[in-house]
Amino acid sequence: MRVGIGYDFHRLVTGRRLVLGGVEIPFNLGLAGHSDGDVLAHAICDALLGAAGLGDMGQYFPDSDPQWKETSSLVLLAQVVVLLGEQGLRVSQVDSVLLAQVPRLAPHFRAMREKLAETLGVEPEQVSVKAKTMEGLEAIGRGEAMAAHALVVLESH
Repeated sequence: MRVGIGYDFHRLVTGRRLVLGGVEIPFNLGLAGHSDGDVLAHAICDALLGAAGLGDMGQYFPDSDPQWKETSSLVLLAQVVVLLGEQGLRVSQVDSVLLAQVPRLAPHFRAMREKLAETLGVEPEQVSVKAKTMEGLEAIGRGEAMAAHALVVLESH
């Protein structure tokens, strides 16, 4: 068994879609980023790579590479799953928390869990998604940014 943690943080900006866990959330702002800016999928990617001892997303999907511009983060997550398989590892559990003041995310948790689970090759019950506000504090609390933390458990197959 291997355990990994991941974190990601992006500013909210105009002119971008808000995508979290592979699900487009209706909102007037989106997350800045080279790909779709999906902080949840990015945190999970980094947690998976860390648990496998494979580094971080920047090594595989650098923002200097135009091939990843505007790419769905689920595509990146699927590629990480392939890397895990090459190491004889598979996902056992994902626990995650989104940090966001707005919009309300709870109505989208089920869709996020389903999209992430499908990409990870697990059941939705093996993926947990939660959200917390920052009580109006700092950039997230002012509605200027979002972040995500993820903890994953891998097992050998």
